[in-house]
Amino acid sequence: MAARAQKRILMISTHGYVAAEPEFGKPDTGGQVVYVLELSKHLARLGYQVDIATRRFEDQPAIEEVDERVRVLRFACGGNDFIPKEILCNHIPEWVQNAAAYFAEEGLTYQFINSHYWDAGLAGQALSNRLAVPHLFTPHSIGAWKQSQMDGDPAELEKKYNFAHRIREEKTVFDECDVVIATTGQQYDLITGHDYDTPPGKVAVIPPGYDDTRFFPVSRASRNALKEEYDASGPTVMALGRLARNKGYDLLLKAMPAVFDRVKDAKLILAVGSDELNEQEKELQAELEEIAADLGIEDRVEFRGYVPDDQLADYYRIADVFALCSRYEPFGMTAVEAMAVGTPTVVTTEGGLWPLLVWGLEALYANPFDPDAYGHAIAQILTHERVSDQLAKYGSQKARAKFTWTGVAQQVLNLLDQVDDPAEQETAASVGLGKYAAAAPPLLATETTDRERPGAGASPVEAAMPAEPVLEAIA
Repeated sequence: MAARAQKRILMISTHGYVAAEPEFGKPDTGGQVVYVLELSKHLARLGYQVDIATRRFEDQPAIEEVDERVRVLRFACGGNDFIPKEILCNHIPEWVQNAAAYFAEEGLTYQFINSHYWDAGLAGQALSNRLAVPHLFTPHSIGAWKQSQMDGDPAELEKKYNFAHRIREEKTVFDECDVVIATTGQQYDLITGHDYDTPPGKVAVIPPGYDDTRFFPVSRASRNALKEEYDASGPTVMALGRLARNKGYDLLLKAMPAVFDRVKDAKLILAVGSDELNEQEKELQAELEEIAADLGIEDRVEFRGYVPDDQLADYYRIADVFALCSRYEPFGMTAVEAMAVGTPTVVTTEGGLWPLLVWGLEALYANPFDPDAYGHAIAQILTHERVSDQLAKYGSQKARAKFTWTGVAQQVLNLLDQVDDPAEQETAASVGLGKYAAAAPPLLATETTDRERPGAGASPVEAAMPAEPVLEAIA
């Protein structure tokens, strides 16, 4: 292992409201912010000082302490107003200039840079070149994939999401950085596929983590007490997260009649949105309320709004089923957190998490664009106690085994060892894995041929049932 002269790491996440206590639900402020903060904290526990560099706007403080070894450094660019992530790239050169000047003034040096999302990837590569340190790039979402998942007028989508520029810049960062960290096997396939042609040996797969000190199972009695406290009596389906179109809440609403037909006293809680809805969020919520009314289910759907962070784990616990119903979802951390507390989960097949899960044992997954199939999967959990119990048990075990932040932090450091030590790169390559494959989890999306998504001709539960105990429970 190469000697390490510095024990300081630079994390870069330029968009959104990055803070010690983030205002979740605000624009561009969600799972990625959690990822960056938690990874930083757990790298700090392994003995590192971690600086999280982000954009300064709306009169935010220049420096904010997260804990003893982690701080947020903010650098201005593009004025004092919020800038959406799709166009922040136009101001990254200014951001890099200001960040580099600060590092020089303070005499700061870093062992490596880990950037997050393509805007920060541009910044990370520029600083990597200036500082002569390795750059690990975590894209979180892939432009070519997101573009392929969206319906609408191509010109309007391009104007809103800046896809052509994004994809071009993503490829540049993939080519120039030292390591690409994909969070799922699906991302690995996309990054190494024809849209980007990144050498497979340059890409590691490290799934995101969750905080196992907050998200853990409790007793049935405790769950029942929480259901009473939060007014969630009876069979409860829940979706939770940012109020955005890609989250697919409209698709979930259209799936719920299939649930209500089978479970007469079931209800849906949508704990979605920020603490103060902006105009776009208000418009989307009004559309969702209209869909519920058109379906005649408005009296069985509750819009709970923003959930404070200190109540988040308990909100997962009051649900009998958690639904991740996104149109597209790079990973799906809310589903992992729900699984971790022991809540049975139905996961979208339009994302990166489902190939990592054993269907029928750890979770169910279904196509959210097929409302009957998605609704039937939810109903199977609500109507079969043994299925629910098995998903709760093994889903929680899977979360603890594969998705804790301590393991994620160590895998990131393992990547650095391979960058530092050419002998380790040669050893990994010699066994046909690629020089960074040692950090990859045992299951990639390309390894799921024995459990493809449910077939069209069978019920979604029966079509892919892998475990005899679940089959017996449903029978």
